[in-house]
Amino acid sequence: MDSTGRSSGRPSLPRPRLPSPLVPAADARFEQHGVRLLLKRDDLIHPELVGNKWRKLAPNLARAGGRAVVTFGGAYSNHLRATAAAGRLLGLPTVGVVRGEELAHRPLNASLARCAADGMRLCFTDRATYRRKSDPGTLAALLRTAGAEGAFVVPEGGSNAAAVRGCRELGVELAGRADVVALACGTGGTLAGLAAGLPAGSRALGIPVLKGGGFLAGEIRRLQEEAFGGPRGAWSLDDRFHCGGYARSTPGLDAFADDFEDRHGLPVERVYVAKMLYGLLALTREHAFARGTTLAAVVTGRPFA
Repeated sequence: MDSTGRSSGRPSLPRPRLPSPLVPAADARFEQHGVRLLLKRDDLIHPELVGNKWRKLAPNLARAGGRAVVTFGGAYSNHLRATAAAGRLLGLPTVGVVRGEELAHRPLNASLARCAADGMRLCFTDRATYRRKSDPGTLAALLRTAGAEGAFVVPEGGSNAAAVRGCRELGVELAGRADVVALACGTGGTLAGLAAGLPAGSRALGIPVLKGGGFLAGEIRRLQEEAFGGPRGAWSLDDRFHCGGYARSTPGLDAFADDFEDRHGLPVERVYVAKMLYGLLALTREHAFARGTTLAAVVTGRPFA
Protein backbone atom coordinates (compact mmCIF):
# COMPACT_ATOMS: atom_id res chain seq x y z
CA MET A 1 0.00 0.00 0.00
CA ASP A 2 1.19 3.49 -0.76
CA SER A 3 0.10 6.62 1.09
CA THR A 4 -2.96 7.02 -1.15
CA GLY A 5 -4.25 3.53 -0.46
CA ARG A 6 -3.33 2.07 -3.87
CA SER A 7 -2.38 -1.56 -4.00
CA SER A 8 1.26 -2.61 -4.08
CA GLY A 9 0.61 -6.33 -4.42
CA ARG A 10 -0.63 -6.73 -0.84
CA PRO A 11 -4.07 -6.12 0.66
CA SER A 12 -4.83 -2.40 0.62
CA LEU A 13 -7.07 -0.03 2.50
CA PRO A 14 -10.26 1.29 0.88
CA ARG A 15 -9.54 4.55 -0.92
CA PRO A 16 -9.88 7.61 1.28
CA ARG A 17 -12.32 10.43 0.70
CA LEU A 18 -9.89 13.25 -0.02
CA PRO A 19 -10.08 16.14 0.14
CA SER A 20 -12.47 15.81 3.04
CA PRO A 21 -15.65 17.95 2.91
CA LEU A 22 -15.62 21.52 4.20
CA VAL A 23 -19.13 22.53 5.25
CA PRO A 24 -20.62 25.68 6.79
CA ALA A 25 -22.04 25.44 10.32
CA ALA A 26 -24.54 28.25 10.78
CA ASP A 27 -24.33 29.09 14.48
CA ALA A 28 -25.66 32.32 15.94
CA ARG A 29 -23.25 32.11 18.88
CA PHE A 30 -20.34 32.63 16.48
CA GLU A 31 -22.15 34.83 13.98
CA GLN A 32 -23.08 37.46 16.57
CA HIS A 33 -19.33 38.08 16.96
CA GLY A 34 -18.79 38.28 13.20
CA VAL A 35 -17.17 34.82 12.99
CA ARG A 36 -18.10 32.35 10.26
CA LEU A 37 -17.70 28.73 11.37
CA LEU A 38 -16.81 25.92 8.96
CA LEU A 39 -16.37 22.24 9.77
CA LYS A 40 -13.57 20.35 8.03
CA ARG A 41 -15.02 16.83 8.08
CA ASP A 42 -11.91 14.71 8.35
CA ASP A 43 -14.11 12.22 10.24
CA LEU A 44 -15.47 11.22 6.80
CA ILE A 45 -12.10 10.33 5.22
CA HIS A 46 -12.28 6.61 5.96
CA PRO A 47 -14.75 4.39 7.84
CA GLU A 48 -12.13 2.94 10.20
CA LEU A 49 -9.02 5.14 9.96
CA VAL A 50 -10.92 8.25 10.88
CA GLY A 51 -9.68 11.79 10.32
CA ASN A 52 -6.11 12.54 11.14
CA LYS A 53 -5.48 8.83 11.76
CA TRP A 54 -5.54 8.25 8.00
CA ARG A 55 -3.29 11.20 7.31
CA LYS A 56 -0.75 10.03 9.92
CA LEU A 57 -0.94 6.26 9.61
CA ALA A 58 -1.08 5.76 5.84
CA PRO A 59 2.48 7.04 5.18
CA ASN A 60 3.82 5.05 8.14
CA LEU A 61 2.14 1.82 7.06
CA ALA A 62 3.58 2.30 3.58
CA ARG A 63 7.03 2.50 5.17
CA ALA A 64 6.41 -0.67 7.21
CA GLY A 65 6.74 -2.71 4.03
CA GLY A 66 4.54 -5.54 5.26
CA ARG A 67 6.32 -5.94 8.59
CA ALA A 68 4.53 -6.22 11.90
CA VAL A 69 3.79 -2.83 13.45
CA VAL A 70 4.38 -1.88 17.09
CA THR A 71 2.91 1.27 18.54
CA PHE A 72 1.99 2.86 21.86
CA GLY A 73 -0.98 4.38 23.65
CA GLY A 74 -3.13 4.67 26.72
CA ALA A 75 -6.21 2.67 27.62
CA TYR A 76 -8.51 4.87 25.50
CA SER A 77 -6.15 5.56 22.62
CA ASN A 78 -7.81 6.33 19.27
CA HIS A 79 -4.41 5.72 17.69
CA LEU A 80 -4.22 2.14 19.00
CA ARG A 81 -7.70 1.40 17.66
CA ALA A 82 -6.88 2.85 14.25
CA THR A 83 -3.61 0.91 14.03
CA ALA A 84 -5.35 -2.32 15.00
CA ALA A 85 -8.04 -1.74 12.37
CA ALA A 86 -5.42 -1.02 9.71
CA GLY A 87 -3.59 -4.20 10.64
CA ARG A 88 -6.76 -6.23 10.21
CA LEU A 89 -7.52 -4.63 6.84
CA LEU A 90 -3.98 -5.08 5.56
CA GLY A 91 -3.23 -8.46 7.10
CA LEU A 92 -0.39 -6.98 9.20
CA PRO A 93 0.38 -8.20 12.72
CA THR A 94 0.09 -5.34 15.23
CA VAL A 95 1.32 -4.98 18.78
CA GLY A 96 0.08 -2.27 21.13
CA VAL A 97 2.23 -1.30 24.12
CA VAL A 98 -0.29 0.06 26.62
CA ARG A 99 0.50 2.48 29.44
CA GLY A 100 -0.36 0.97 32.85
CA GLU A 101 0.69 -2.56 33.81
CA GLU A 102 -2.22 -2.74 36.26
CA LEU A 103 -4.58 -2.91 33.28
CA ALA A 104 -3.27 -6.37 32.42
CA HIS A 105 -5.21 -7.78 35.39
CA ARG A 106 -8.52 -6.07 34.63
CA PRO A 107 -11.20 -6.73 32.02
CA LEU A 108 -10.46 -4.86 28.81
CA ASN A 109 -12.39 -1.64 28.34
CA ALA A 110 -14.38 -1.22 25.10
CA SER A 111 -11.51 0.56 23.34
CA LEU A 112 -8.87 -2.07 24.12
CA ALA A 113 -11.37 -4.86 23.47
CA ARG A 114 -11.83 -3.47 19.96
CA CYS A 115 -8.06 -3.49 19.47
CA ALA A 116 -7.89 -7.13 20.54
CA ALA A 117 -10.84 -8.07 18.33
CA ASP A 118 -8.98 -6.55 15.38
CA GLY A 119 -6.01 -8.80 16.11
CA MET A 120 -3.74 -6.45 18.03
CA ARG A 121 -1.61 -8.14 20.67
CA LEU A 122 -1.65 -5.97 23.78
CA CYS A 123 1.42 -5.65 26.02
CA PHE A 124 1.04 -3.66 29.22
CA THR A 125 3.92 -1.79 30.84
CA ASP A 126 4.38 0.30 33.93
CA ARG A 127 4.04 4.05 33.62
CA ALA A 128 7.65 4.86 34.48
CA THR A 129 8.94 2.61 31.70
CA TYR A 130 6.32 3.96 29.32
CA ARG A 131 7.55 7.51 29.88
CA ARG A 132 11.04 6.40 28.81
CA LYS A 133 9.89 4.55 25.69
CA SER A 134 11.75 6.92 23.33
CA ASP A 135 15.07 6.02 24.98
CA PRO A 136 16.76 3.49 22.64
CA GLY A 137 17.63 1.06 25.42
CA THR A 138 14.13 1.15 26.90
CA LEU A 139 12.56 0.77 23.48
CA ALA A 140 14.74 -2.23 22.69
CA ALA A 141 13.75 -3.86 25.99
CA LEU A 142 10.05 -3.21 25.31
CA LEU A 143 10.34 -4.77 21.86
CA ARG A 144 12.10 -7.83 23.31
CA THR A 145 9.41 -8.23 25.95
CA ALA A 146 6.74 -7.98 23.26
CA GLY A 147 8.57 -10.46 21.02
CA ALA A 148 8.66 -7.87 18.27
CA GLU A 149 12.32 -7.00 17.72
CA GLY A 150 11.97 -6.87 13.93
CA ALA A 151 8.77 -4.85 13.86
CA PHE A 152 8.26 -1.39 12.40
CA VAL A 153 7.81 1.11 15.24
CA VAL A 154 5.20 3.86 15.01
CA PRO A 155 5.40 6.38 17.88
CA GLU A 156 2.59 7.23 20.26
CA GLY A 157 -0.18 9.06 18.43
CA GLY A 158 1.51 8.21 15.12
CA SER A 159 3.43 11.50 15.23
CA ASN A 160 6.74 11.39 13.37
CA ALA A 161 8.21 13.10 10.32
CA ALA A 162 6.32 10.89 7.86
CA ALA A 163 3.03 11.60 9.62
CA VAL A 164 3.70 15.34 9.74
CA ARG A 165 4.38 15.40 6.01
CA GLY A 166 1.13 13.47 5.50
CA CYS A 167 -0.79 16.03 7.55
CA ARG A 168 0.61 18.91 5.50
CA GLU A 169 -2.03 18.11 2.89
CA LEU A 170 -4.71 19.15 5.37
CA GLY A 171 -3.38 22.70 5.26
CA VAL A 172 -3.13 22.58 1.46
CA GLU A 173 -6.78 21.53 1.23
CA LEU A 174 -7.77 24.56 3.33
CA ALA A 175 -5.67 27.13 1.47
CA GLY A 176 -7.76 30.22 0.78
CA ARG A 177 -10.77 28.77 2.62
CA ALA A 178 -10.18 29.98 6.19
CA ASP A 179 -8.28 32.60 8.17
CA VAL A 180 -7.86 30.39 11.25
CA VAL A 181 -7.86 26.60 11.28
CA ALA A 182 -8.35 24.95 14.66
CA LEU A 183 -7.97 21.39 15.86
CA ALA A 184 -7.54 19.44 19.06
CA CYS A 185 -3.98 18.31 19.87
CA GLY A 186 -2.59 15.24 21.57
CA THR A 187 0.97 14.64 20.39
CA GLY A 188 1.15 17.65 18.02
CA GLY A 189 1.86 15.89 14.74
CA THR A 190 -1.31 16.97 12.96
CA LEU A 191 -0.84 20.62 13.95
CA ALA A 192 2.80 20.53 12.83
CA GLY A 193 1.77 19.37 9.37
CA LEU A 194 -1.35 21.53 9.11
CA ALA A 195 0.59 24.73 9.83
CA ALA A 196 3.16 23.81 7.20
CA GLY A 197 0.48 23.43 4.54
CA LEU A 198 -1.39 26.67 5.21
CA PRO A 199 -0.54 29.70 3.08
CA ALA A 200 0.81 32.97 4.43
CA GLY A 201 -1.95 34.95 6.11
CA SER A 202 -3.65 31.89 7.62
CA ARG A 203 -2.78 30.40 10.98
CA ALA A 204 -3.34 27.16 12.85
CA LEU A 205 -4.70 27.03 16.40
CA GLY A 206 -4.23 23.97 18.58
CA ILE A 207 -6.37 23.08 21.60
CA PRO A 208 -4.41 20.56 23.72
CA VAL A 209 -6.51 17.83 25.34
CA LEU A 210 -3.86 16.76 27.87
CA LYS A 211 -3.32 18.48 31.18
CA GLY A 212 0.24 19.67 31.69
CA GLY A 213 0.94 19.99 27.99
CA GLY A 214 3.79 22.44 28.38
CA PHE A 215 5.94 20.06 26.35
CA LEU A 216 3.74 20.36 23.29
CA ALA A 217 5.11 23.54 21.70
CA GLY A 218 8.63 22.15 21.80
CA GLU A 219 7.42 18.85 20.36
CA ILE A 220 5.71 20.62 17.45
CA ARG A 221 8.91 22.52 16.70
CA ARG A 222 10.90 19.27 16.86
CA LEU A 223 8.50 17.50 14.51
CA GLN A 224 8.66 20.34 11.98
CA GLU A 225 12.45 20.28 12.15
CA GLU A 226 12.46 16.53 11.41
CA ALA A 227 9.84 16.75 8.68
CA PHE A 228 10.82 19.98 6.90
CA GLY A 229 14.23 20.99 8.23
CA GLY A 230 12.89 23.95 10.20
CA PRO A 231 9.78 25.84 11.34
CA ARG A 232 6.86 26.19 8.96
CA GLY A 233 3.72 28.30 9.11
CA ALA A 234 2.01 30.30 11.84
CA TRP A 235 0.53 28.41 14.76
CA SER A 236 -0.32 28.79 18.44
CA LEU A 237 -1.72 26.75 21.32
CA ASP A 238 -4.35 27.50 23.96
CA ASP A 239 -4.16 24.97 26.79
CA ARG A 240 -7.13 26.12 28.88
CA PHE A 241 -9.68 23.65 27.61
CA HIS A 242 -8.41 20.19 28.60
CA CYS A 243 -11.22 19.90 31.20
CA GLY A 244 -9.04 18.02 33.67
CA GLY A 245 -6.92 15.95 31.31
CA TYR A 246 -7.04 13.29 28.63
CA ALA A 247 -10.46 11.58 28.35
CA ARG A 248 -11.70 13.73 31.26
CA SER A 249 -14.86 15.77 31.02
CA THR A 250 -16.99 18.22 32.97
CA PRO A 251 -20.77 18.73 33.10
CA GLY A 252 -20.27 21.94 31.13
CA LEU A 253 -18.38 20.17 28.36
CA ASP A 254 -20.95 17.38 28.17
CA ALA A 255 -23.82 19.87 27.98
CA PHE A 256 -22.03 21.84 25.27
CA ALA A 257 -21.37 18.72 23.19
CA ASP A 258 -25.00 17.57 23.49
CA ASP A 259 -26.19 21.01 22.42
CA PHE A 260 -23.77 21.17 19.47
CA GLU A 261 -25.02 17.77 18.30
CA ASP A 262 -28.61 19.00 18.44
CA ARG A 263 -27.83 22.25 16.61
CA HIS A 264 -25.75 20.76 13.82
CA GLY A 265 -26.64 17.08 13.56
CA LEU A 266 -22.98 16.20 14.09
CA PRO A 267 -22.05 13.39 16.48
CA VAL A 268 -19.37 15.04 18.63
CA GLU A 269 -16.40 12.92 19.70
CA ARG A 270 -15.75 13.79 23.35
CA VAL A 271 -12.01 13.20 23.94
CA TYR A 272 -10.77 15.60 21.27
CA VAL A 273 -13.43 17.29 19.14
CA ALA A 274 -15.73 18.44 21.94
CA LYS A 275 -12.89 20.22 23.73
CA MET A 276 -11.80 21.94 20.54
CA LEU A 277 -15.29 23.22 19.72
CA TYR A 278 -15.88 24.23 23.35
CA GLY A 279 -12.64 26.19 23.31
CA LEU A 280 -13.49 27.90 20.04
CA LEU A 281 -16.79 29.18 21.38
CA ALA A 282 -15.08 30.48 24.52
CA LEU A 283 -12.42 32.22 22.44
CA THR A 284 -15.05 33.72 20.16
CA ARG A 285 -16.86 35.14 23.17
CA GLU A 286 -13.54 36.57 24.37
CA HIS A 287 -13.20 38.38 21.01
CA ALA A 288 -10.05 36.40 20.19
CA PHE A 289 -11.07 36.41 16.51
CA ALA A 290 -11.56 39.66 14.60
CA ARG A 291 -14.94 40.31 13.07
CA GLY A 292 -15.02 38.90 9.55
CA THR A 293 -12.87 35.88 10.49
CA THR A 294 -13.59 32.58 8.78
CA LEU A 295 -12.82 29.85 11.30
CA ALA A 296 -12.43 26.24 10.19
CA ALA A 297 -12.71 23.56 12.89
CA VAL A 298 -11.14 20.24 11.94
CA VAL A 299 -13.33 17.31 13.01
CA THR A 300 -10.58 14.76 13.60
CA GLY A 301 -12.74 11.91 14.82
CA ARG A 302 -16.19 10.61 15.65
CA PRO A 303 -17.67 9.03 18.77
CA PHE A 304 -16.48 5.51 19.52
CA ALA A 305 -19.27 2.95 19.49
